[in-house]
Amino acid sequence: MGKSNYIFQTKIVLILVSCILILFSSCKIHYSFTGGSVPPEAKTVSVQYFQNNASLAPPTLSQTFTEALRDKLSSQTRLSLINKGGDLGFEGSVTGYTTGPIAIQSTDQAALNRLTITVNVKYTCMFDEKKNFDQSFTRYADYTSDQNIASIEDQLTREINEQLVQDIFNRALNNW
Repeated sequence: MGKSNYIFQTKIVLILVSCILILFSSCKIHYSFTGGSVPPEAKTVSVQYFQNNASLAPPTLSQTFTEALRDKLSSQTRLSLINKGGDLGFEGSVTGYTTGPIAIQSTDQAALNRLTITVNVKYTCMFDEKKNFDQSFTRYADYTSDQNIASIEDQLTREINEQLVQDIFNRALNNW
């Protein structure tokens, strides 16, 4: 009786393991650390030049922001970058560029200053208009008051652009 009981238990375990394997093999979780959730039918993306509508922004800000967004989309998706009329489209403008104190010391001087950049983005998906949006994105970087903004402006602008581009990418392609 012991041997037949052992064989019965072994068969039950094998059946349970087989059922579990079949169950989990039918469930798939897709992770993408680069491509986002680009609609499968999308083949192209266009990024129009972001105009500078911020009064104090450096003249190169629009160009560097536009190029940063184009670079992100071409390196992180399978989409072909075209000039106009892409399956996915980005357009907008730089609407804000401010610097100001954020931490005042007892001597009425700022210990920290903040550079803030705002861009307005209109995103269009030709395949699902529910994903379309027209939204402002704002990011900032802080710097100490003993630093001259002119000497660190390029570095801060580059950092803020990277953050803005990531936010826009996540909103458009990762549904965040």
